[in-house]
Amino acid sequence: MKSLEERILSEGIVKDGEILRVDSFLNHQMDPAMFREMAKEWYREFADAGVNKILTIEASGIGLAVVAAEEFGCRAVFAKKVSGRNMDTDVYATKITSFTKGKVYDVVVSKRFLNPGDRVLIVDDFLANGCALDGLMDLVRQAGATLVGCGIAIEKGFQGGGTRIRAQGVRVHSLAIIESMDGDQIAFCEE
Repeated sequence: MKSLEERILSEGIVKDGEILRVDSFLNHQMDPAMFREMAKEWYREFADAGVNKILTIEASGIGLAVVAAEEFGCRAVFAKKVSGRNMDTDVYATKITSFTKGKVYDVVVSKRFLNPGDRVLIVDDFLANGCALDGLMDLVRQAGATLVGCGIAIEKGFQGGGTRIRAQGVRVHSLAIIESMDGDQIAFCEE
């Protein structure tokens, strides 16, 4: 998606050659118009899949998931990283290792919100090594739901997660795939 690539080039900040900060429009301050454009692209790609549920993980994916769910005319569900006293106890649970935080999170989704009849599109802001997607796909499997694919805003292709997930037969549609980041130089590749 050319407009997303342009935003990454104009506002993205590369840190240590492997971290890309896009907090000015994607995962701290959010640009609803850009989110709408991304949601329309995911809808174009997955309109034939019968999506009736969007799944993401807190926190950065929530804004994207809500706008995507509106585009698909369905509900958005997010996997919670912390189970509080107000959380259901009947949950699907998995562990996810965060690339940026370097931590392992226990994440849960209430069994009330993910069901065997659901056709799930996972939406997230980044795909690096694929650990978040592995965990979210595990939750979909536990629920007996059908995974129709993954919509990703930015994939760091050089980290291999997308290649590994696609090799499992999962339909992944990334809107911007970064081939390399060197200093403040960012190179994109085509999906």
